[in-house]
Amino acid sequence: MARIQSPNHFALCLVFSLVLNFYFCTKLYFSGCNVNNYQLSWSQRAAEEAEAVAAVECSGHGRAYLDGLFVNGKAVCECNSCFGGPDCSQFFPDCVADADSGDPLFLEPFWIHHAASSALVVAGWHRMSYQFSDHSFISHELEKQILKLHSVAKNAVTEGKYIIFGAGSTQLISAAVYALSPDNSSSSPAKVVASIPYYPVYQVQTDFFNSVNFEFQGDASLWNGNTSDRSTNVIEFVTSPNNPDGQLKKAVLQGSSSVKAIHDHAYYWPHFTAIPAPADEDLMIFTMSKLTGHAGSRFGWAIVKDEAVYQRMLQYMTLSSMGVSRDAQLRALKLLKVVLKRDGRRIFDFAYNTMSKRWEKLSSAVSKSKRYSLQAIPPQFCNFFKKVRGPSPAYAWLKCEREEDQDCAAVLKASKIIGRGGSIFSAGNRYVRLSLLKSQEDFELILHRIYNLVHSEEDGSSKTM
Repeated sequence: MARIQSPNHFALCLVFSLVLNFYFCTKLYFSGCNVNNYQLSWSQRAAEEAEAVAAVECSGHGRAYLDGLFVNGKAVCECNSCFGGPDCSQFFPDCVADADSGDPLFLEPFWIHHAASSALVVAGWHRMSYQFSDHSFISHELEKQILKLHSVAKNAVTEGKYIIFGAGSTQLISAAVYALSPDNSSSSPAKVVASIPYYPVYQVQTDFFNSVNFEFQGDASLWNGNTSDRSTNVIEFVTSPNNPDGQLKKAVLQGSSSVKAIHDHAYYWPHFTAIPAPADEDLMIFTMSKLTGHAGSRFGWAIVKDEAVYQRMLQYMTLSSMGVSRDAQLRALKLLKVVLKRDGRRIFDFAYNTMSKRWEKLSSAVSKSKRYSLQAIPPQFCNFFKKVRGPSPAYAWLKCEREEDQDCAAVLKASKIIGRGGSIFSAGNRYVRLSLLKSQEDFELILHRIYNLVHSEEDGSSKTM
């Protein structure tokens, strides 16, 4: 028979147990061994390696990378434009100001400031399978963050629609053309069009795939009134804001069941344009490249209304790449969580302030010229910022006004500025696109060259310092 304990004995045991538990809990907490403050083990070395490379001194004019070149065990600096030497301290004053590239490096300072919250350590066994556990190629947690992002940015309606991931907008563009084209060879190929000036990849990519189901047919306006025949399938690219001129655009061809549209909203974020209303089209494409600046991660997504179109895009993604890299999805998830802090105000305030100041400086410089002009972008009310705001485009669409300046890109090149000629956008050579997205020192060099170019008008010279 069990021995019956006295009430006093039970009380003493209870007190002793509470004291003992308090002791061990306190010890675990202050020794850093509780579940929320455990000591790093296998990730310690990876974190140390990443921080060591990030700390390599490149004079503020370059970066060292984990996947870059190493000499004698030390990471080698990769220098910014116009800089060289082992630590990127050597400046080349006669270098060309490259305003051609669309690299969104203007956001690099933001991510340096948020290094801790945006850093990512990936285990060697992370997502080794082809698929997620539900046999899909999509992280549903990332999908949830994207839906929240559009709600916060107020730039797209997502309710009742499907989301598909792609390797940047480039792959999604191709998938969308495939999905909207006729799926049998007996039909005539879809006519792919866009309004001038248009992003050249639309034509280059369509021509490259050389499909019997679609073909590029140029300017959308030429098809106005020619789409009433239901046997004529037309796919119109609508880029808003437009690349290269930053204008908010709508479809040129409307009102016909034979016309389908792909709305490219790569730049429809509060730092590049006012958001007058959430976009609510049948097929919309977005990309992380221009949202966070991580162009190299190659991640984008499409929001699709029609399930049949969604299924055809999904088929394209499955056959072409088995979906987007799981590693890229993980990084996108990490970055979007940072973006969404404080309802997006941190990144959108920083990015808008940066781009609007660049536009103001460039506009001020060009306004003093009779030889050059820039596109006009009127102020507009923005639903994200809740106020009327001025322009902050990703690109300057510069025009050479003089009759003799037949090739504007060549005029600028003679003054050590490289832009992208207007003919590439089917707009004629009097125009040239100048990127405002690059690093701050790249922009300052471009601005310096523009100042010199404008001032040279006084003495009729085109030389620059």
